[in-house]
Amino acid sequence: MKDTLKPGIRYEHKFIVPPSKTVPSLYPESAEFLAMPEVFATGFLVGFLEWACIMAIKPHLDWPQEQSVGTHIDVSHEAATPPGLEVTATVELIAVEGRKLVFAVEARDSVELISRGRHERFVIHKEKFDARVGAKKERA
Repeated sequence: MKDTLKPGIRYEHKFIVPPSKTVPSLYPESAEFLAMPEVFATGFLVGFLEWACIMAIKPHLDWPQEQSVGTHIDVSHEAATPPGLEVTATVELIAVEGRKLVFAVEARDSVELISRGRHERFVIHKEKFDARVGAKKERA
C-alpha cells in the first residue's frame, strides 16, 4: 500500500446497463429469476459498486501484486433501472484501518438515486491469497 492510500479518495464510475446485467441474467439456471423483470439486478449493482471502489484505490496499491477483496456490503437498492440507462457510482474512502478499507458508496441512474450505503474491502497480496485459496481447495 502506498502512502497515498488515505481517507478522502473519491471516484466516479459510469456504466450503461446492458440486458446481460438484469435480473433474468443473474442466475439463468433459475426459472424464478428468468420470470422476473428485466431491470438492473441487485447482485450486479453490488459488483458495480465494488468495481468503482477498486478503481478508486488501484493507483494507491502496488497493483497487481496488491489487490483488494470485498468483505462487507451494506447498501440499499431503492429504484429499478431498465437496460440502456447509464448508472453512475460515486465512492469515497472514509476509513483506512490497517489493510481494512471502508467506503461510502452511492449510485444513481439518469433519473434518480438507486443505491447508497457502505462497503468494506481488505487489501491482499495476491500471491499469498491465491496460495491460501489453493490450499483450501485441496482440503475440500
